[in-house]
Amino acid sequence: MAGTGGFSVSGYGPERGLWATLAARDSMARRLDWPLMFSAVALSAVGSVLVWSATRNRTDLNQGDPYHFFFRHILNTGIGLALMIGTIWLGHRTLRGAVPVLYGVSVVLVLLVLTPLGATINGAHAWIVLGGGFTLQPSEFVKITIILGMAMLLAARVDAGDQVHPDHRTVAKSLGLAVVPILIVMMMPDLGSVMVMAVIVLGVLLSSGASNRWIFGLVGAGVVGAVAVAALGVLDEYQINRFAAFANPELDPAGVGYNTNQARIAIGSGGLTGTGLFKGSQTTGQFVPEQQTDFVFTVAGEELGFLGAGLILLLLGVVLWRACRIARETTELYGTIVAAGIIAWFAFQSFENVGMTLGIMPVAGLPLPFVSYGGTSMFAVWIAVGLLQSIRVQRPMSA
Repeated sequence: MAGTGGFSVSGYGPERGLWATLAARDSMARRLDWPLMFSAVALSAVGSVLVWSATRNRTDLNQGDPYHFFFRHILNTGIGLALMIGTIWLGHRTLRGAVPVLYGVSVVLVLLVLTPLGATINGAHAWIVLGGGFTLQPSEFVKITIILGMAMLLAARVDAGDQVHPDHRTVAKSLGLAVVPILIVMMMPDLGSVMVMAVIVLGVLLSSGASNRWIFGLVGAGVVGAVAVAALGVLDEYQINRFAAFANPELDPAGVGYNTNQARIAIGSGGLTGTGLFKGSQTTGQFVPEQQTDFVFTVAGEELGFLGAGLILLLLGVVLWRACRIARETTELYGTIVAAGIIAWFAFQSFENVGMTLGIMPVAGLPLPFVSYGGTSMFAVWIAVGLLQSIRVQRPMSA
């Protein structure tokens, strides 16, 4: 059967053909983490409806088409799913070898933001305008390259069996790799992204087995750095005002405290079951700014109530739970570190986004993963899901 281009179930050469391909695909499908997949897709689906509710009456934004943001959110999700599939197909181990190129490209992109190609949107000079209404926020991709780059350095000698834990020199090199793009993003300044990157770095180090002295030193350096940033005037006035409003919500309720106050009113008015989809007075009346992006959680709180908002938190919890399981089950340090970095990213960004709508965290301009409208952020989180799935698929069967 194998002599004239046929195929054999038991063959191990080119004659394996179609049967081997189908068997490999079936094995991969069975090894995917489906609870993680379903939860992430459900979050994006819920997000599309919330984005639709927040923008269908915004003629100043939707170009007269009430479905404008709805369909673009679905398109962004579809592209994100394609990127996830591509990431799984390439594999996190293949991307490990491409880290130098990916890192270099991401640094160049964030540098371009500081040139005339950069644009300021919603107070943050963190975007590149591509034309045709499309924009790119390079700092979202930097989160991924920091995770991959640090994991590559920290795990190299441990996975090779030369070390039990990363040595001090290796840790220092990995921190140097992360500091370069973080400083560039700080120059924009995009404080929200810097906060997420700092948490990612901490999560990566904690999972790598690095000495506790590095952890305590990093936390101390973060505190000193925050004080220095405030003292040197690196932050823009609107960012300082956001922290002031967080410390004292009654400081300027009609000014810098307006977003948070309106967000809390919207969420509080939803009660247990909400006012009903498309029936929220705060949402319909356009009282909450940037409701399709940073404050999308307020739409859920008002129109779907505590139960609907709780469902979003539950789905995010499932994503984090499955990611933690993937990190625990992999037998290679590189995979563990990559998964841990993604966990730190998703956990902190979700907590910050929901927290700022409730007034327990300062407004930092961070989207809610999978839910908020935004192309670059959607692409980045789905690439991260692809990395998690790749780590699960490529782990030994006994793990």
